[in-house]
Amino acid sequence: MITRSAFKPAWWLPGAHAQTIWPGLLHFSPAPGLAWERLELPDDDFIDLVWTGNQAGPIVIVLHGLEGSVHSHYAMGILSAIHACGWRGVFMHFRGCSGEHNRQARGYHSGETGDLRFLLRTLRNREPWEKISAIGFSLGGNVLLKYLGEYGNAAMLDATAAVSVPFDLSIGADRLERGFSRFYQHYLITRLQTRMQDKFRHRKAPFPVENLRQWNTFRLFDHHVTARLHGFKDGDTYYAECSSRPFLKHITVPTLIVHARDDPFMTQAAIPDASELSGSVTLELSESGGHVGFIGGDYPWQAEYWLYRRLPQFLQGYLDTGEN
Repeated sequence: MITRSAFKPAWWLPGAHAQTIWPGLLHFSPAPGLAWERLELPDDDFIDLVWTGNQAGPIVIVLHGLEGSVHSHYAMGILSAIHACGWRGVFMHFRGCSGEHNRQARGYHSGETGDLRFLLRTLRNREPWEKISAIGFSLGGNVLLKYLGEYGNAAMLDATAAVSVPFDLSIGADRLERGFSRFYQHYLITRLQTRMQDKFRHRKAPFPVENLRQWNTFRLFDHHVTARLHGFKDGDTYYAECSSRPFLKHITVPTLIVHARDDPFMTQAAIPDASELSGSVTLELSESGGHVGFIGGDYPWQAEYWLYRRLPQFLQGYLDTGEN
């Protein structure tokens, strides 16, 4: 089902880029009582988790975007909102994103769902009676939706939400090579290049590290680095196999997707139509909102971060009462 969003953008943040950039300029207060946990993985690697302070109650996993971390602006915002609902938030860092390089050469990518699966098994083993949900932002939303489509009724989740998802990775890569969106590409690619150079400074890489700075678009980086690190034939194969769009029709967990038509990380051609969605998925579209923006409010000093109200509102029916 596709519905129209109730989001109303702030008049003082006109356009997709203002909505996208504004939140990143601010510093949100830490969520209460954060505690770190290192989860050892079956392949002798690890991921780092960050828990909010509540000691009991439903669990909400938060998945971040490309090169994100618990220090990302949306991380503290949503973790604080989760805590305020009386739930337990657990921020899952993808491999290598918590401030320390992971042990294996491989890292994370838009379609890597194995680590999320392992975390869910771990949580279900610890507390088989507890309700568990997940929220994914951008790349994390793609991972989440792909996972839901892969596992269907065996997904081990009670309800989920995803924001600003790059449904079609190929379309997204092309969009980020045009106009002002090249700014986002430059920022993210530079971070990826720097992290790869540092990680493989004293260990063998499956690609020529000296060429990293030449691969300055997502198409080049994903072809030469992401694909080689993770066993894909090439970048196009990676995009085709890891885009979440083909998996949407297989989702059985109640899922809300929040998306803006003006998202500068992709075009409207990437947005799925109703025939591509299962009956468990609601795609809530707004005309504006940018990429993980959705800022409202009458004045800058009274900004309203709509996502942190809308996402818990959707999950609440499932986590607190078991029904929507």
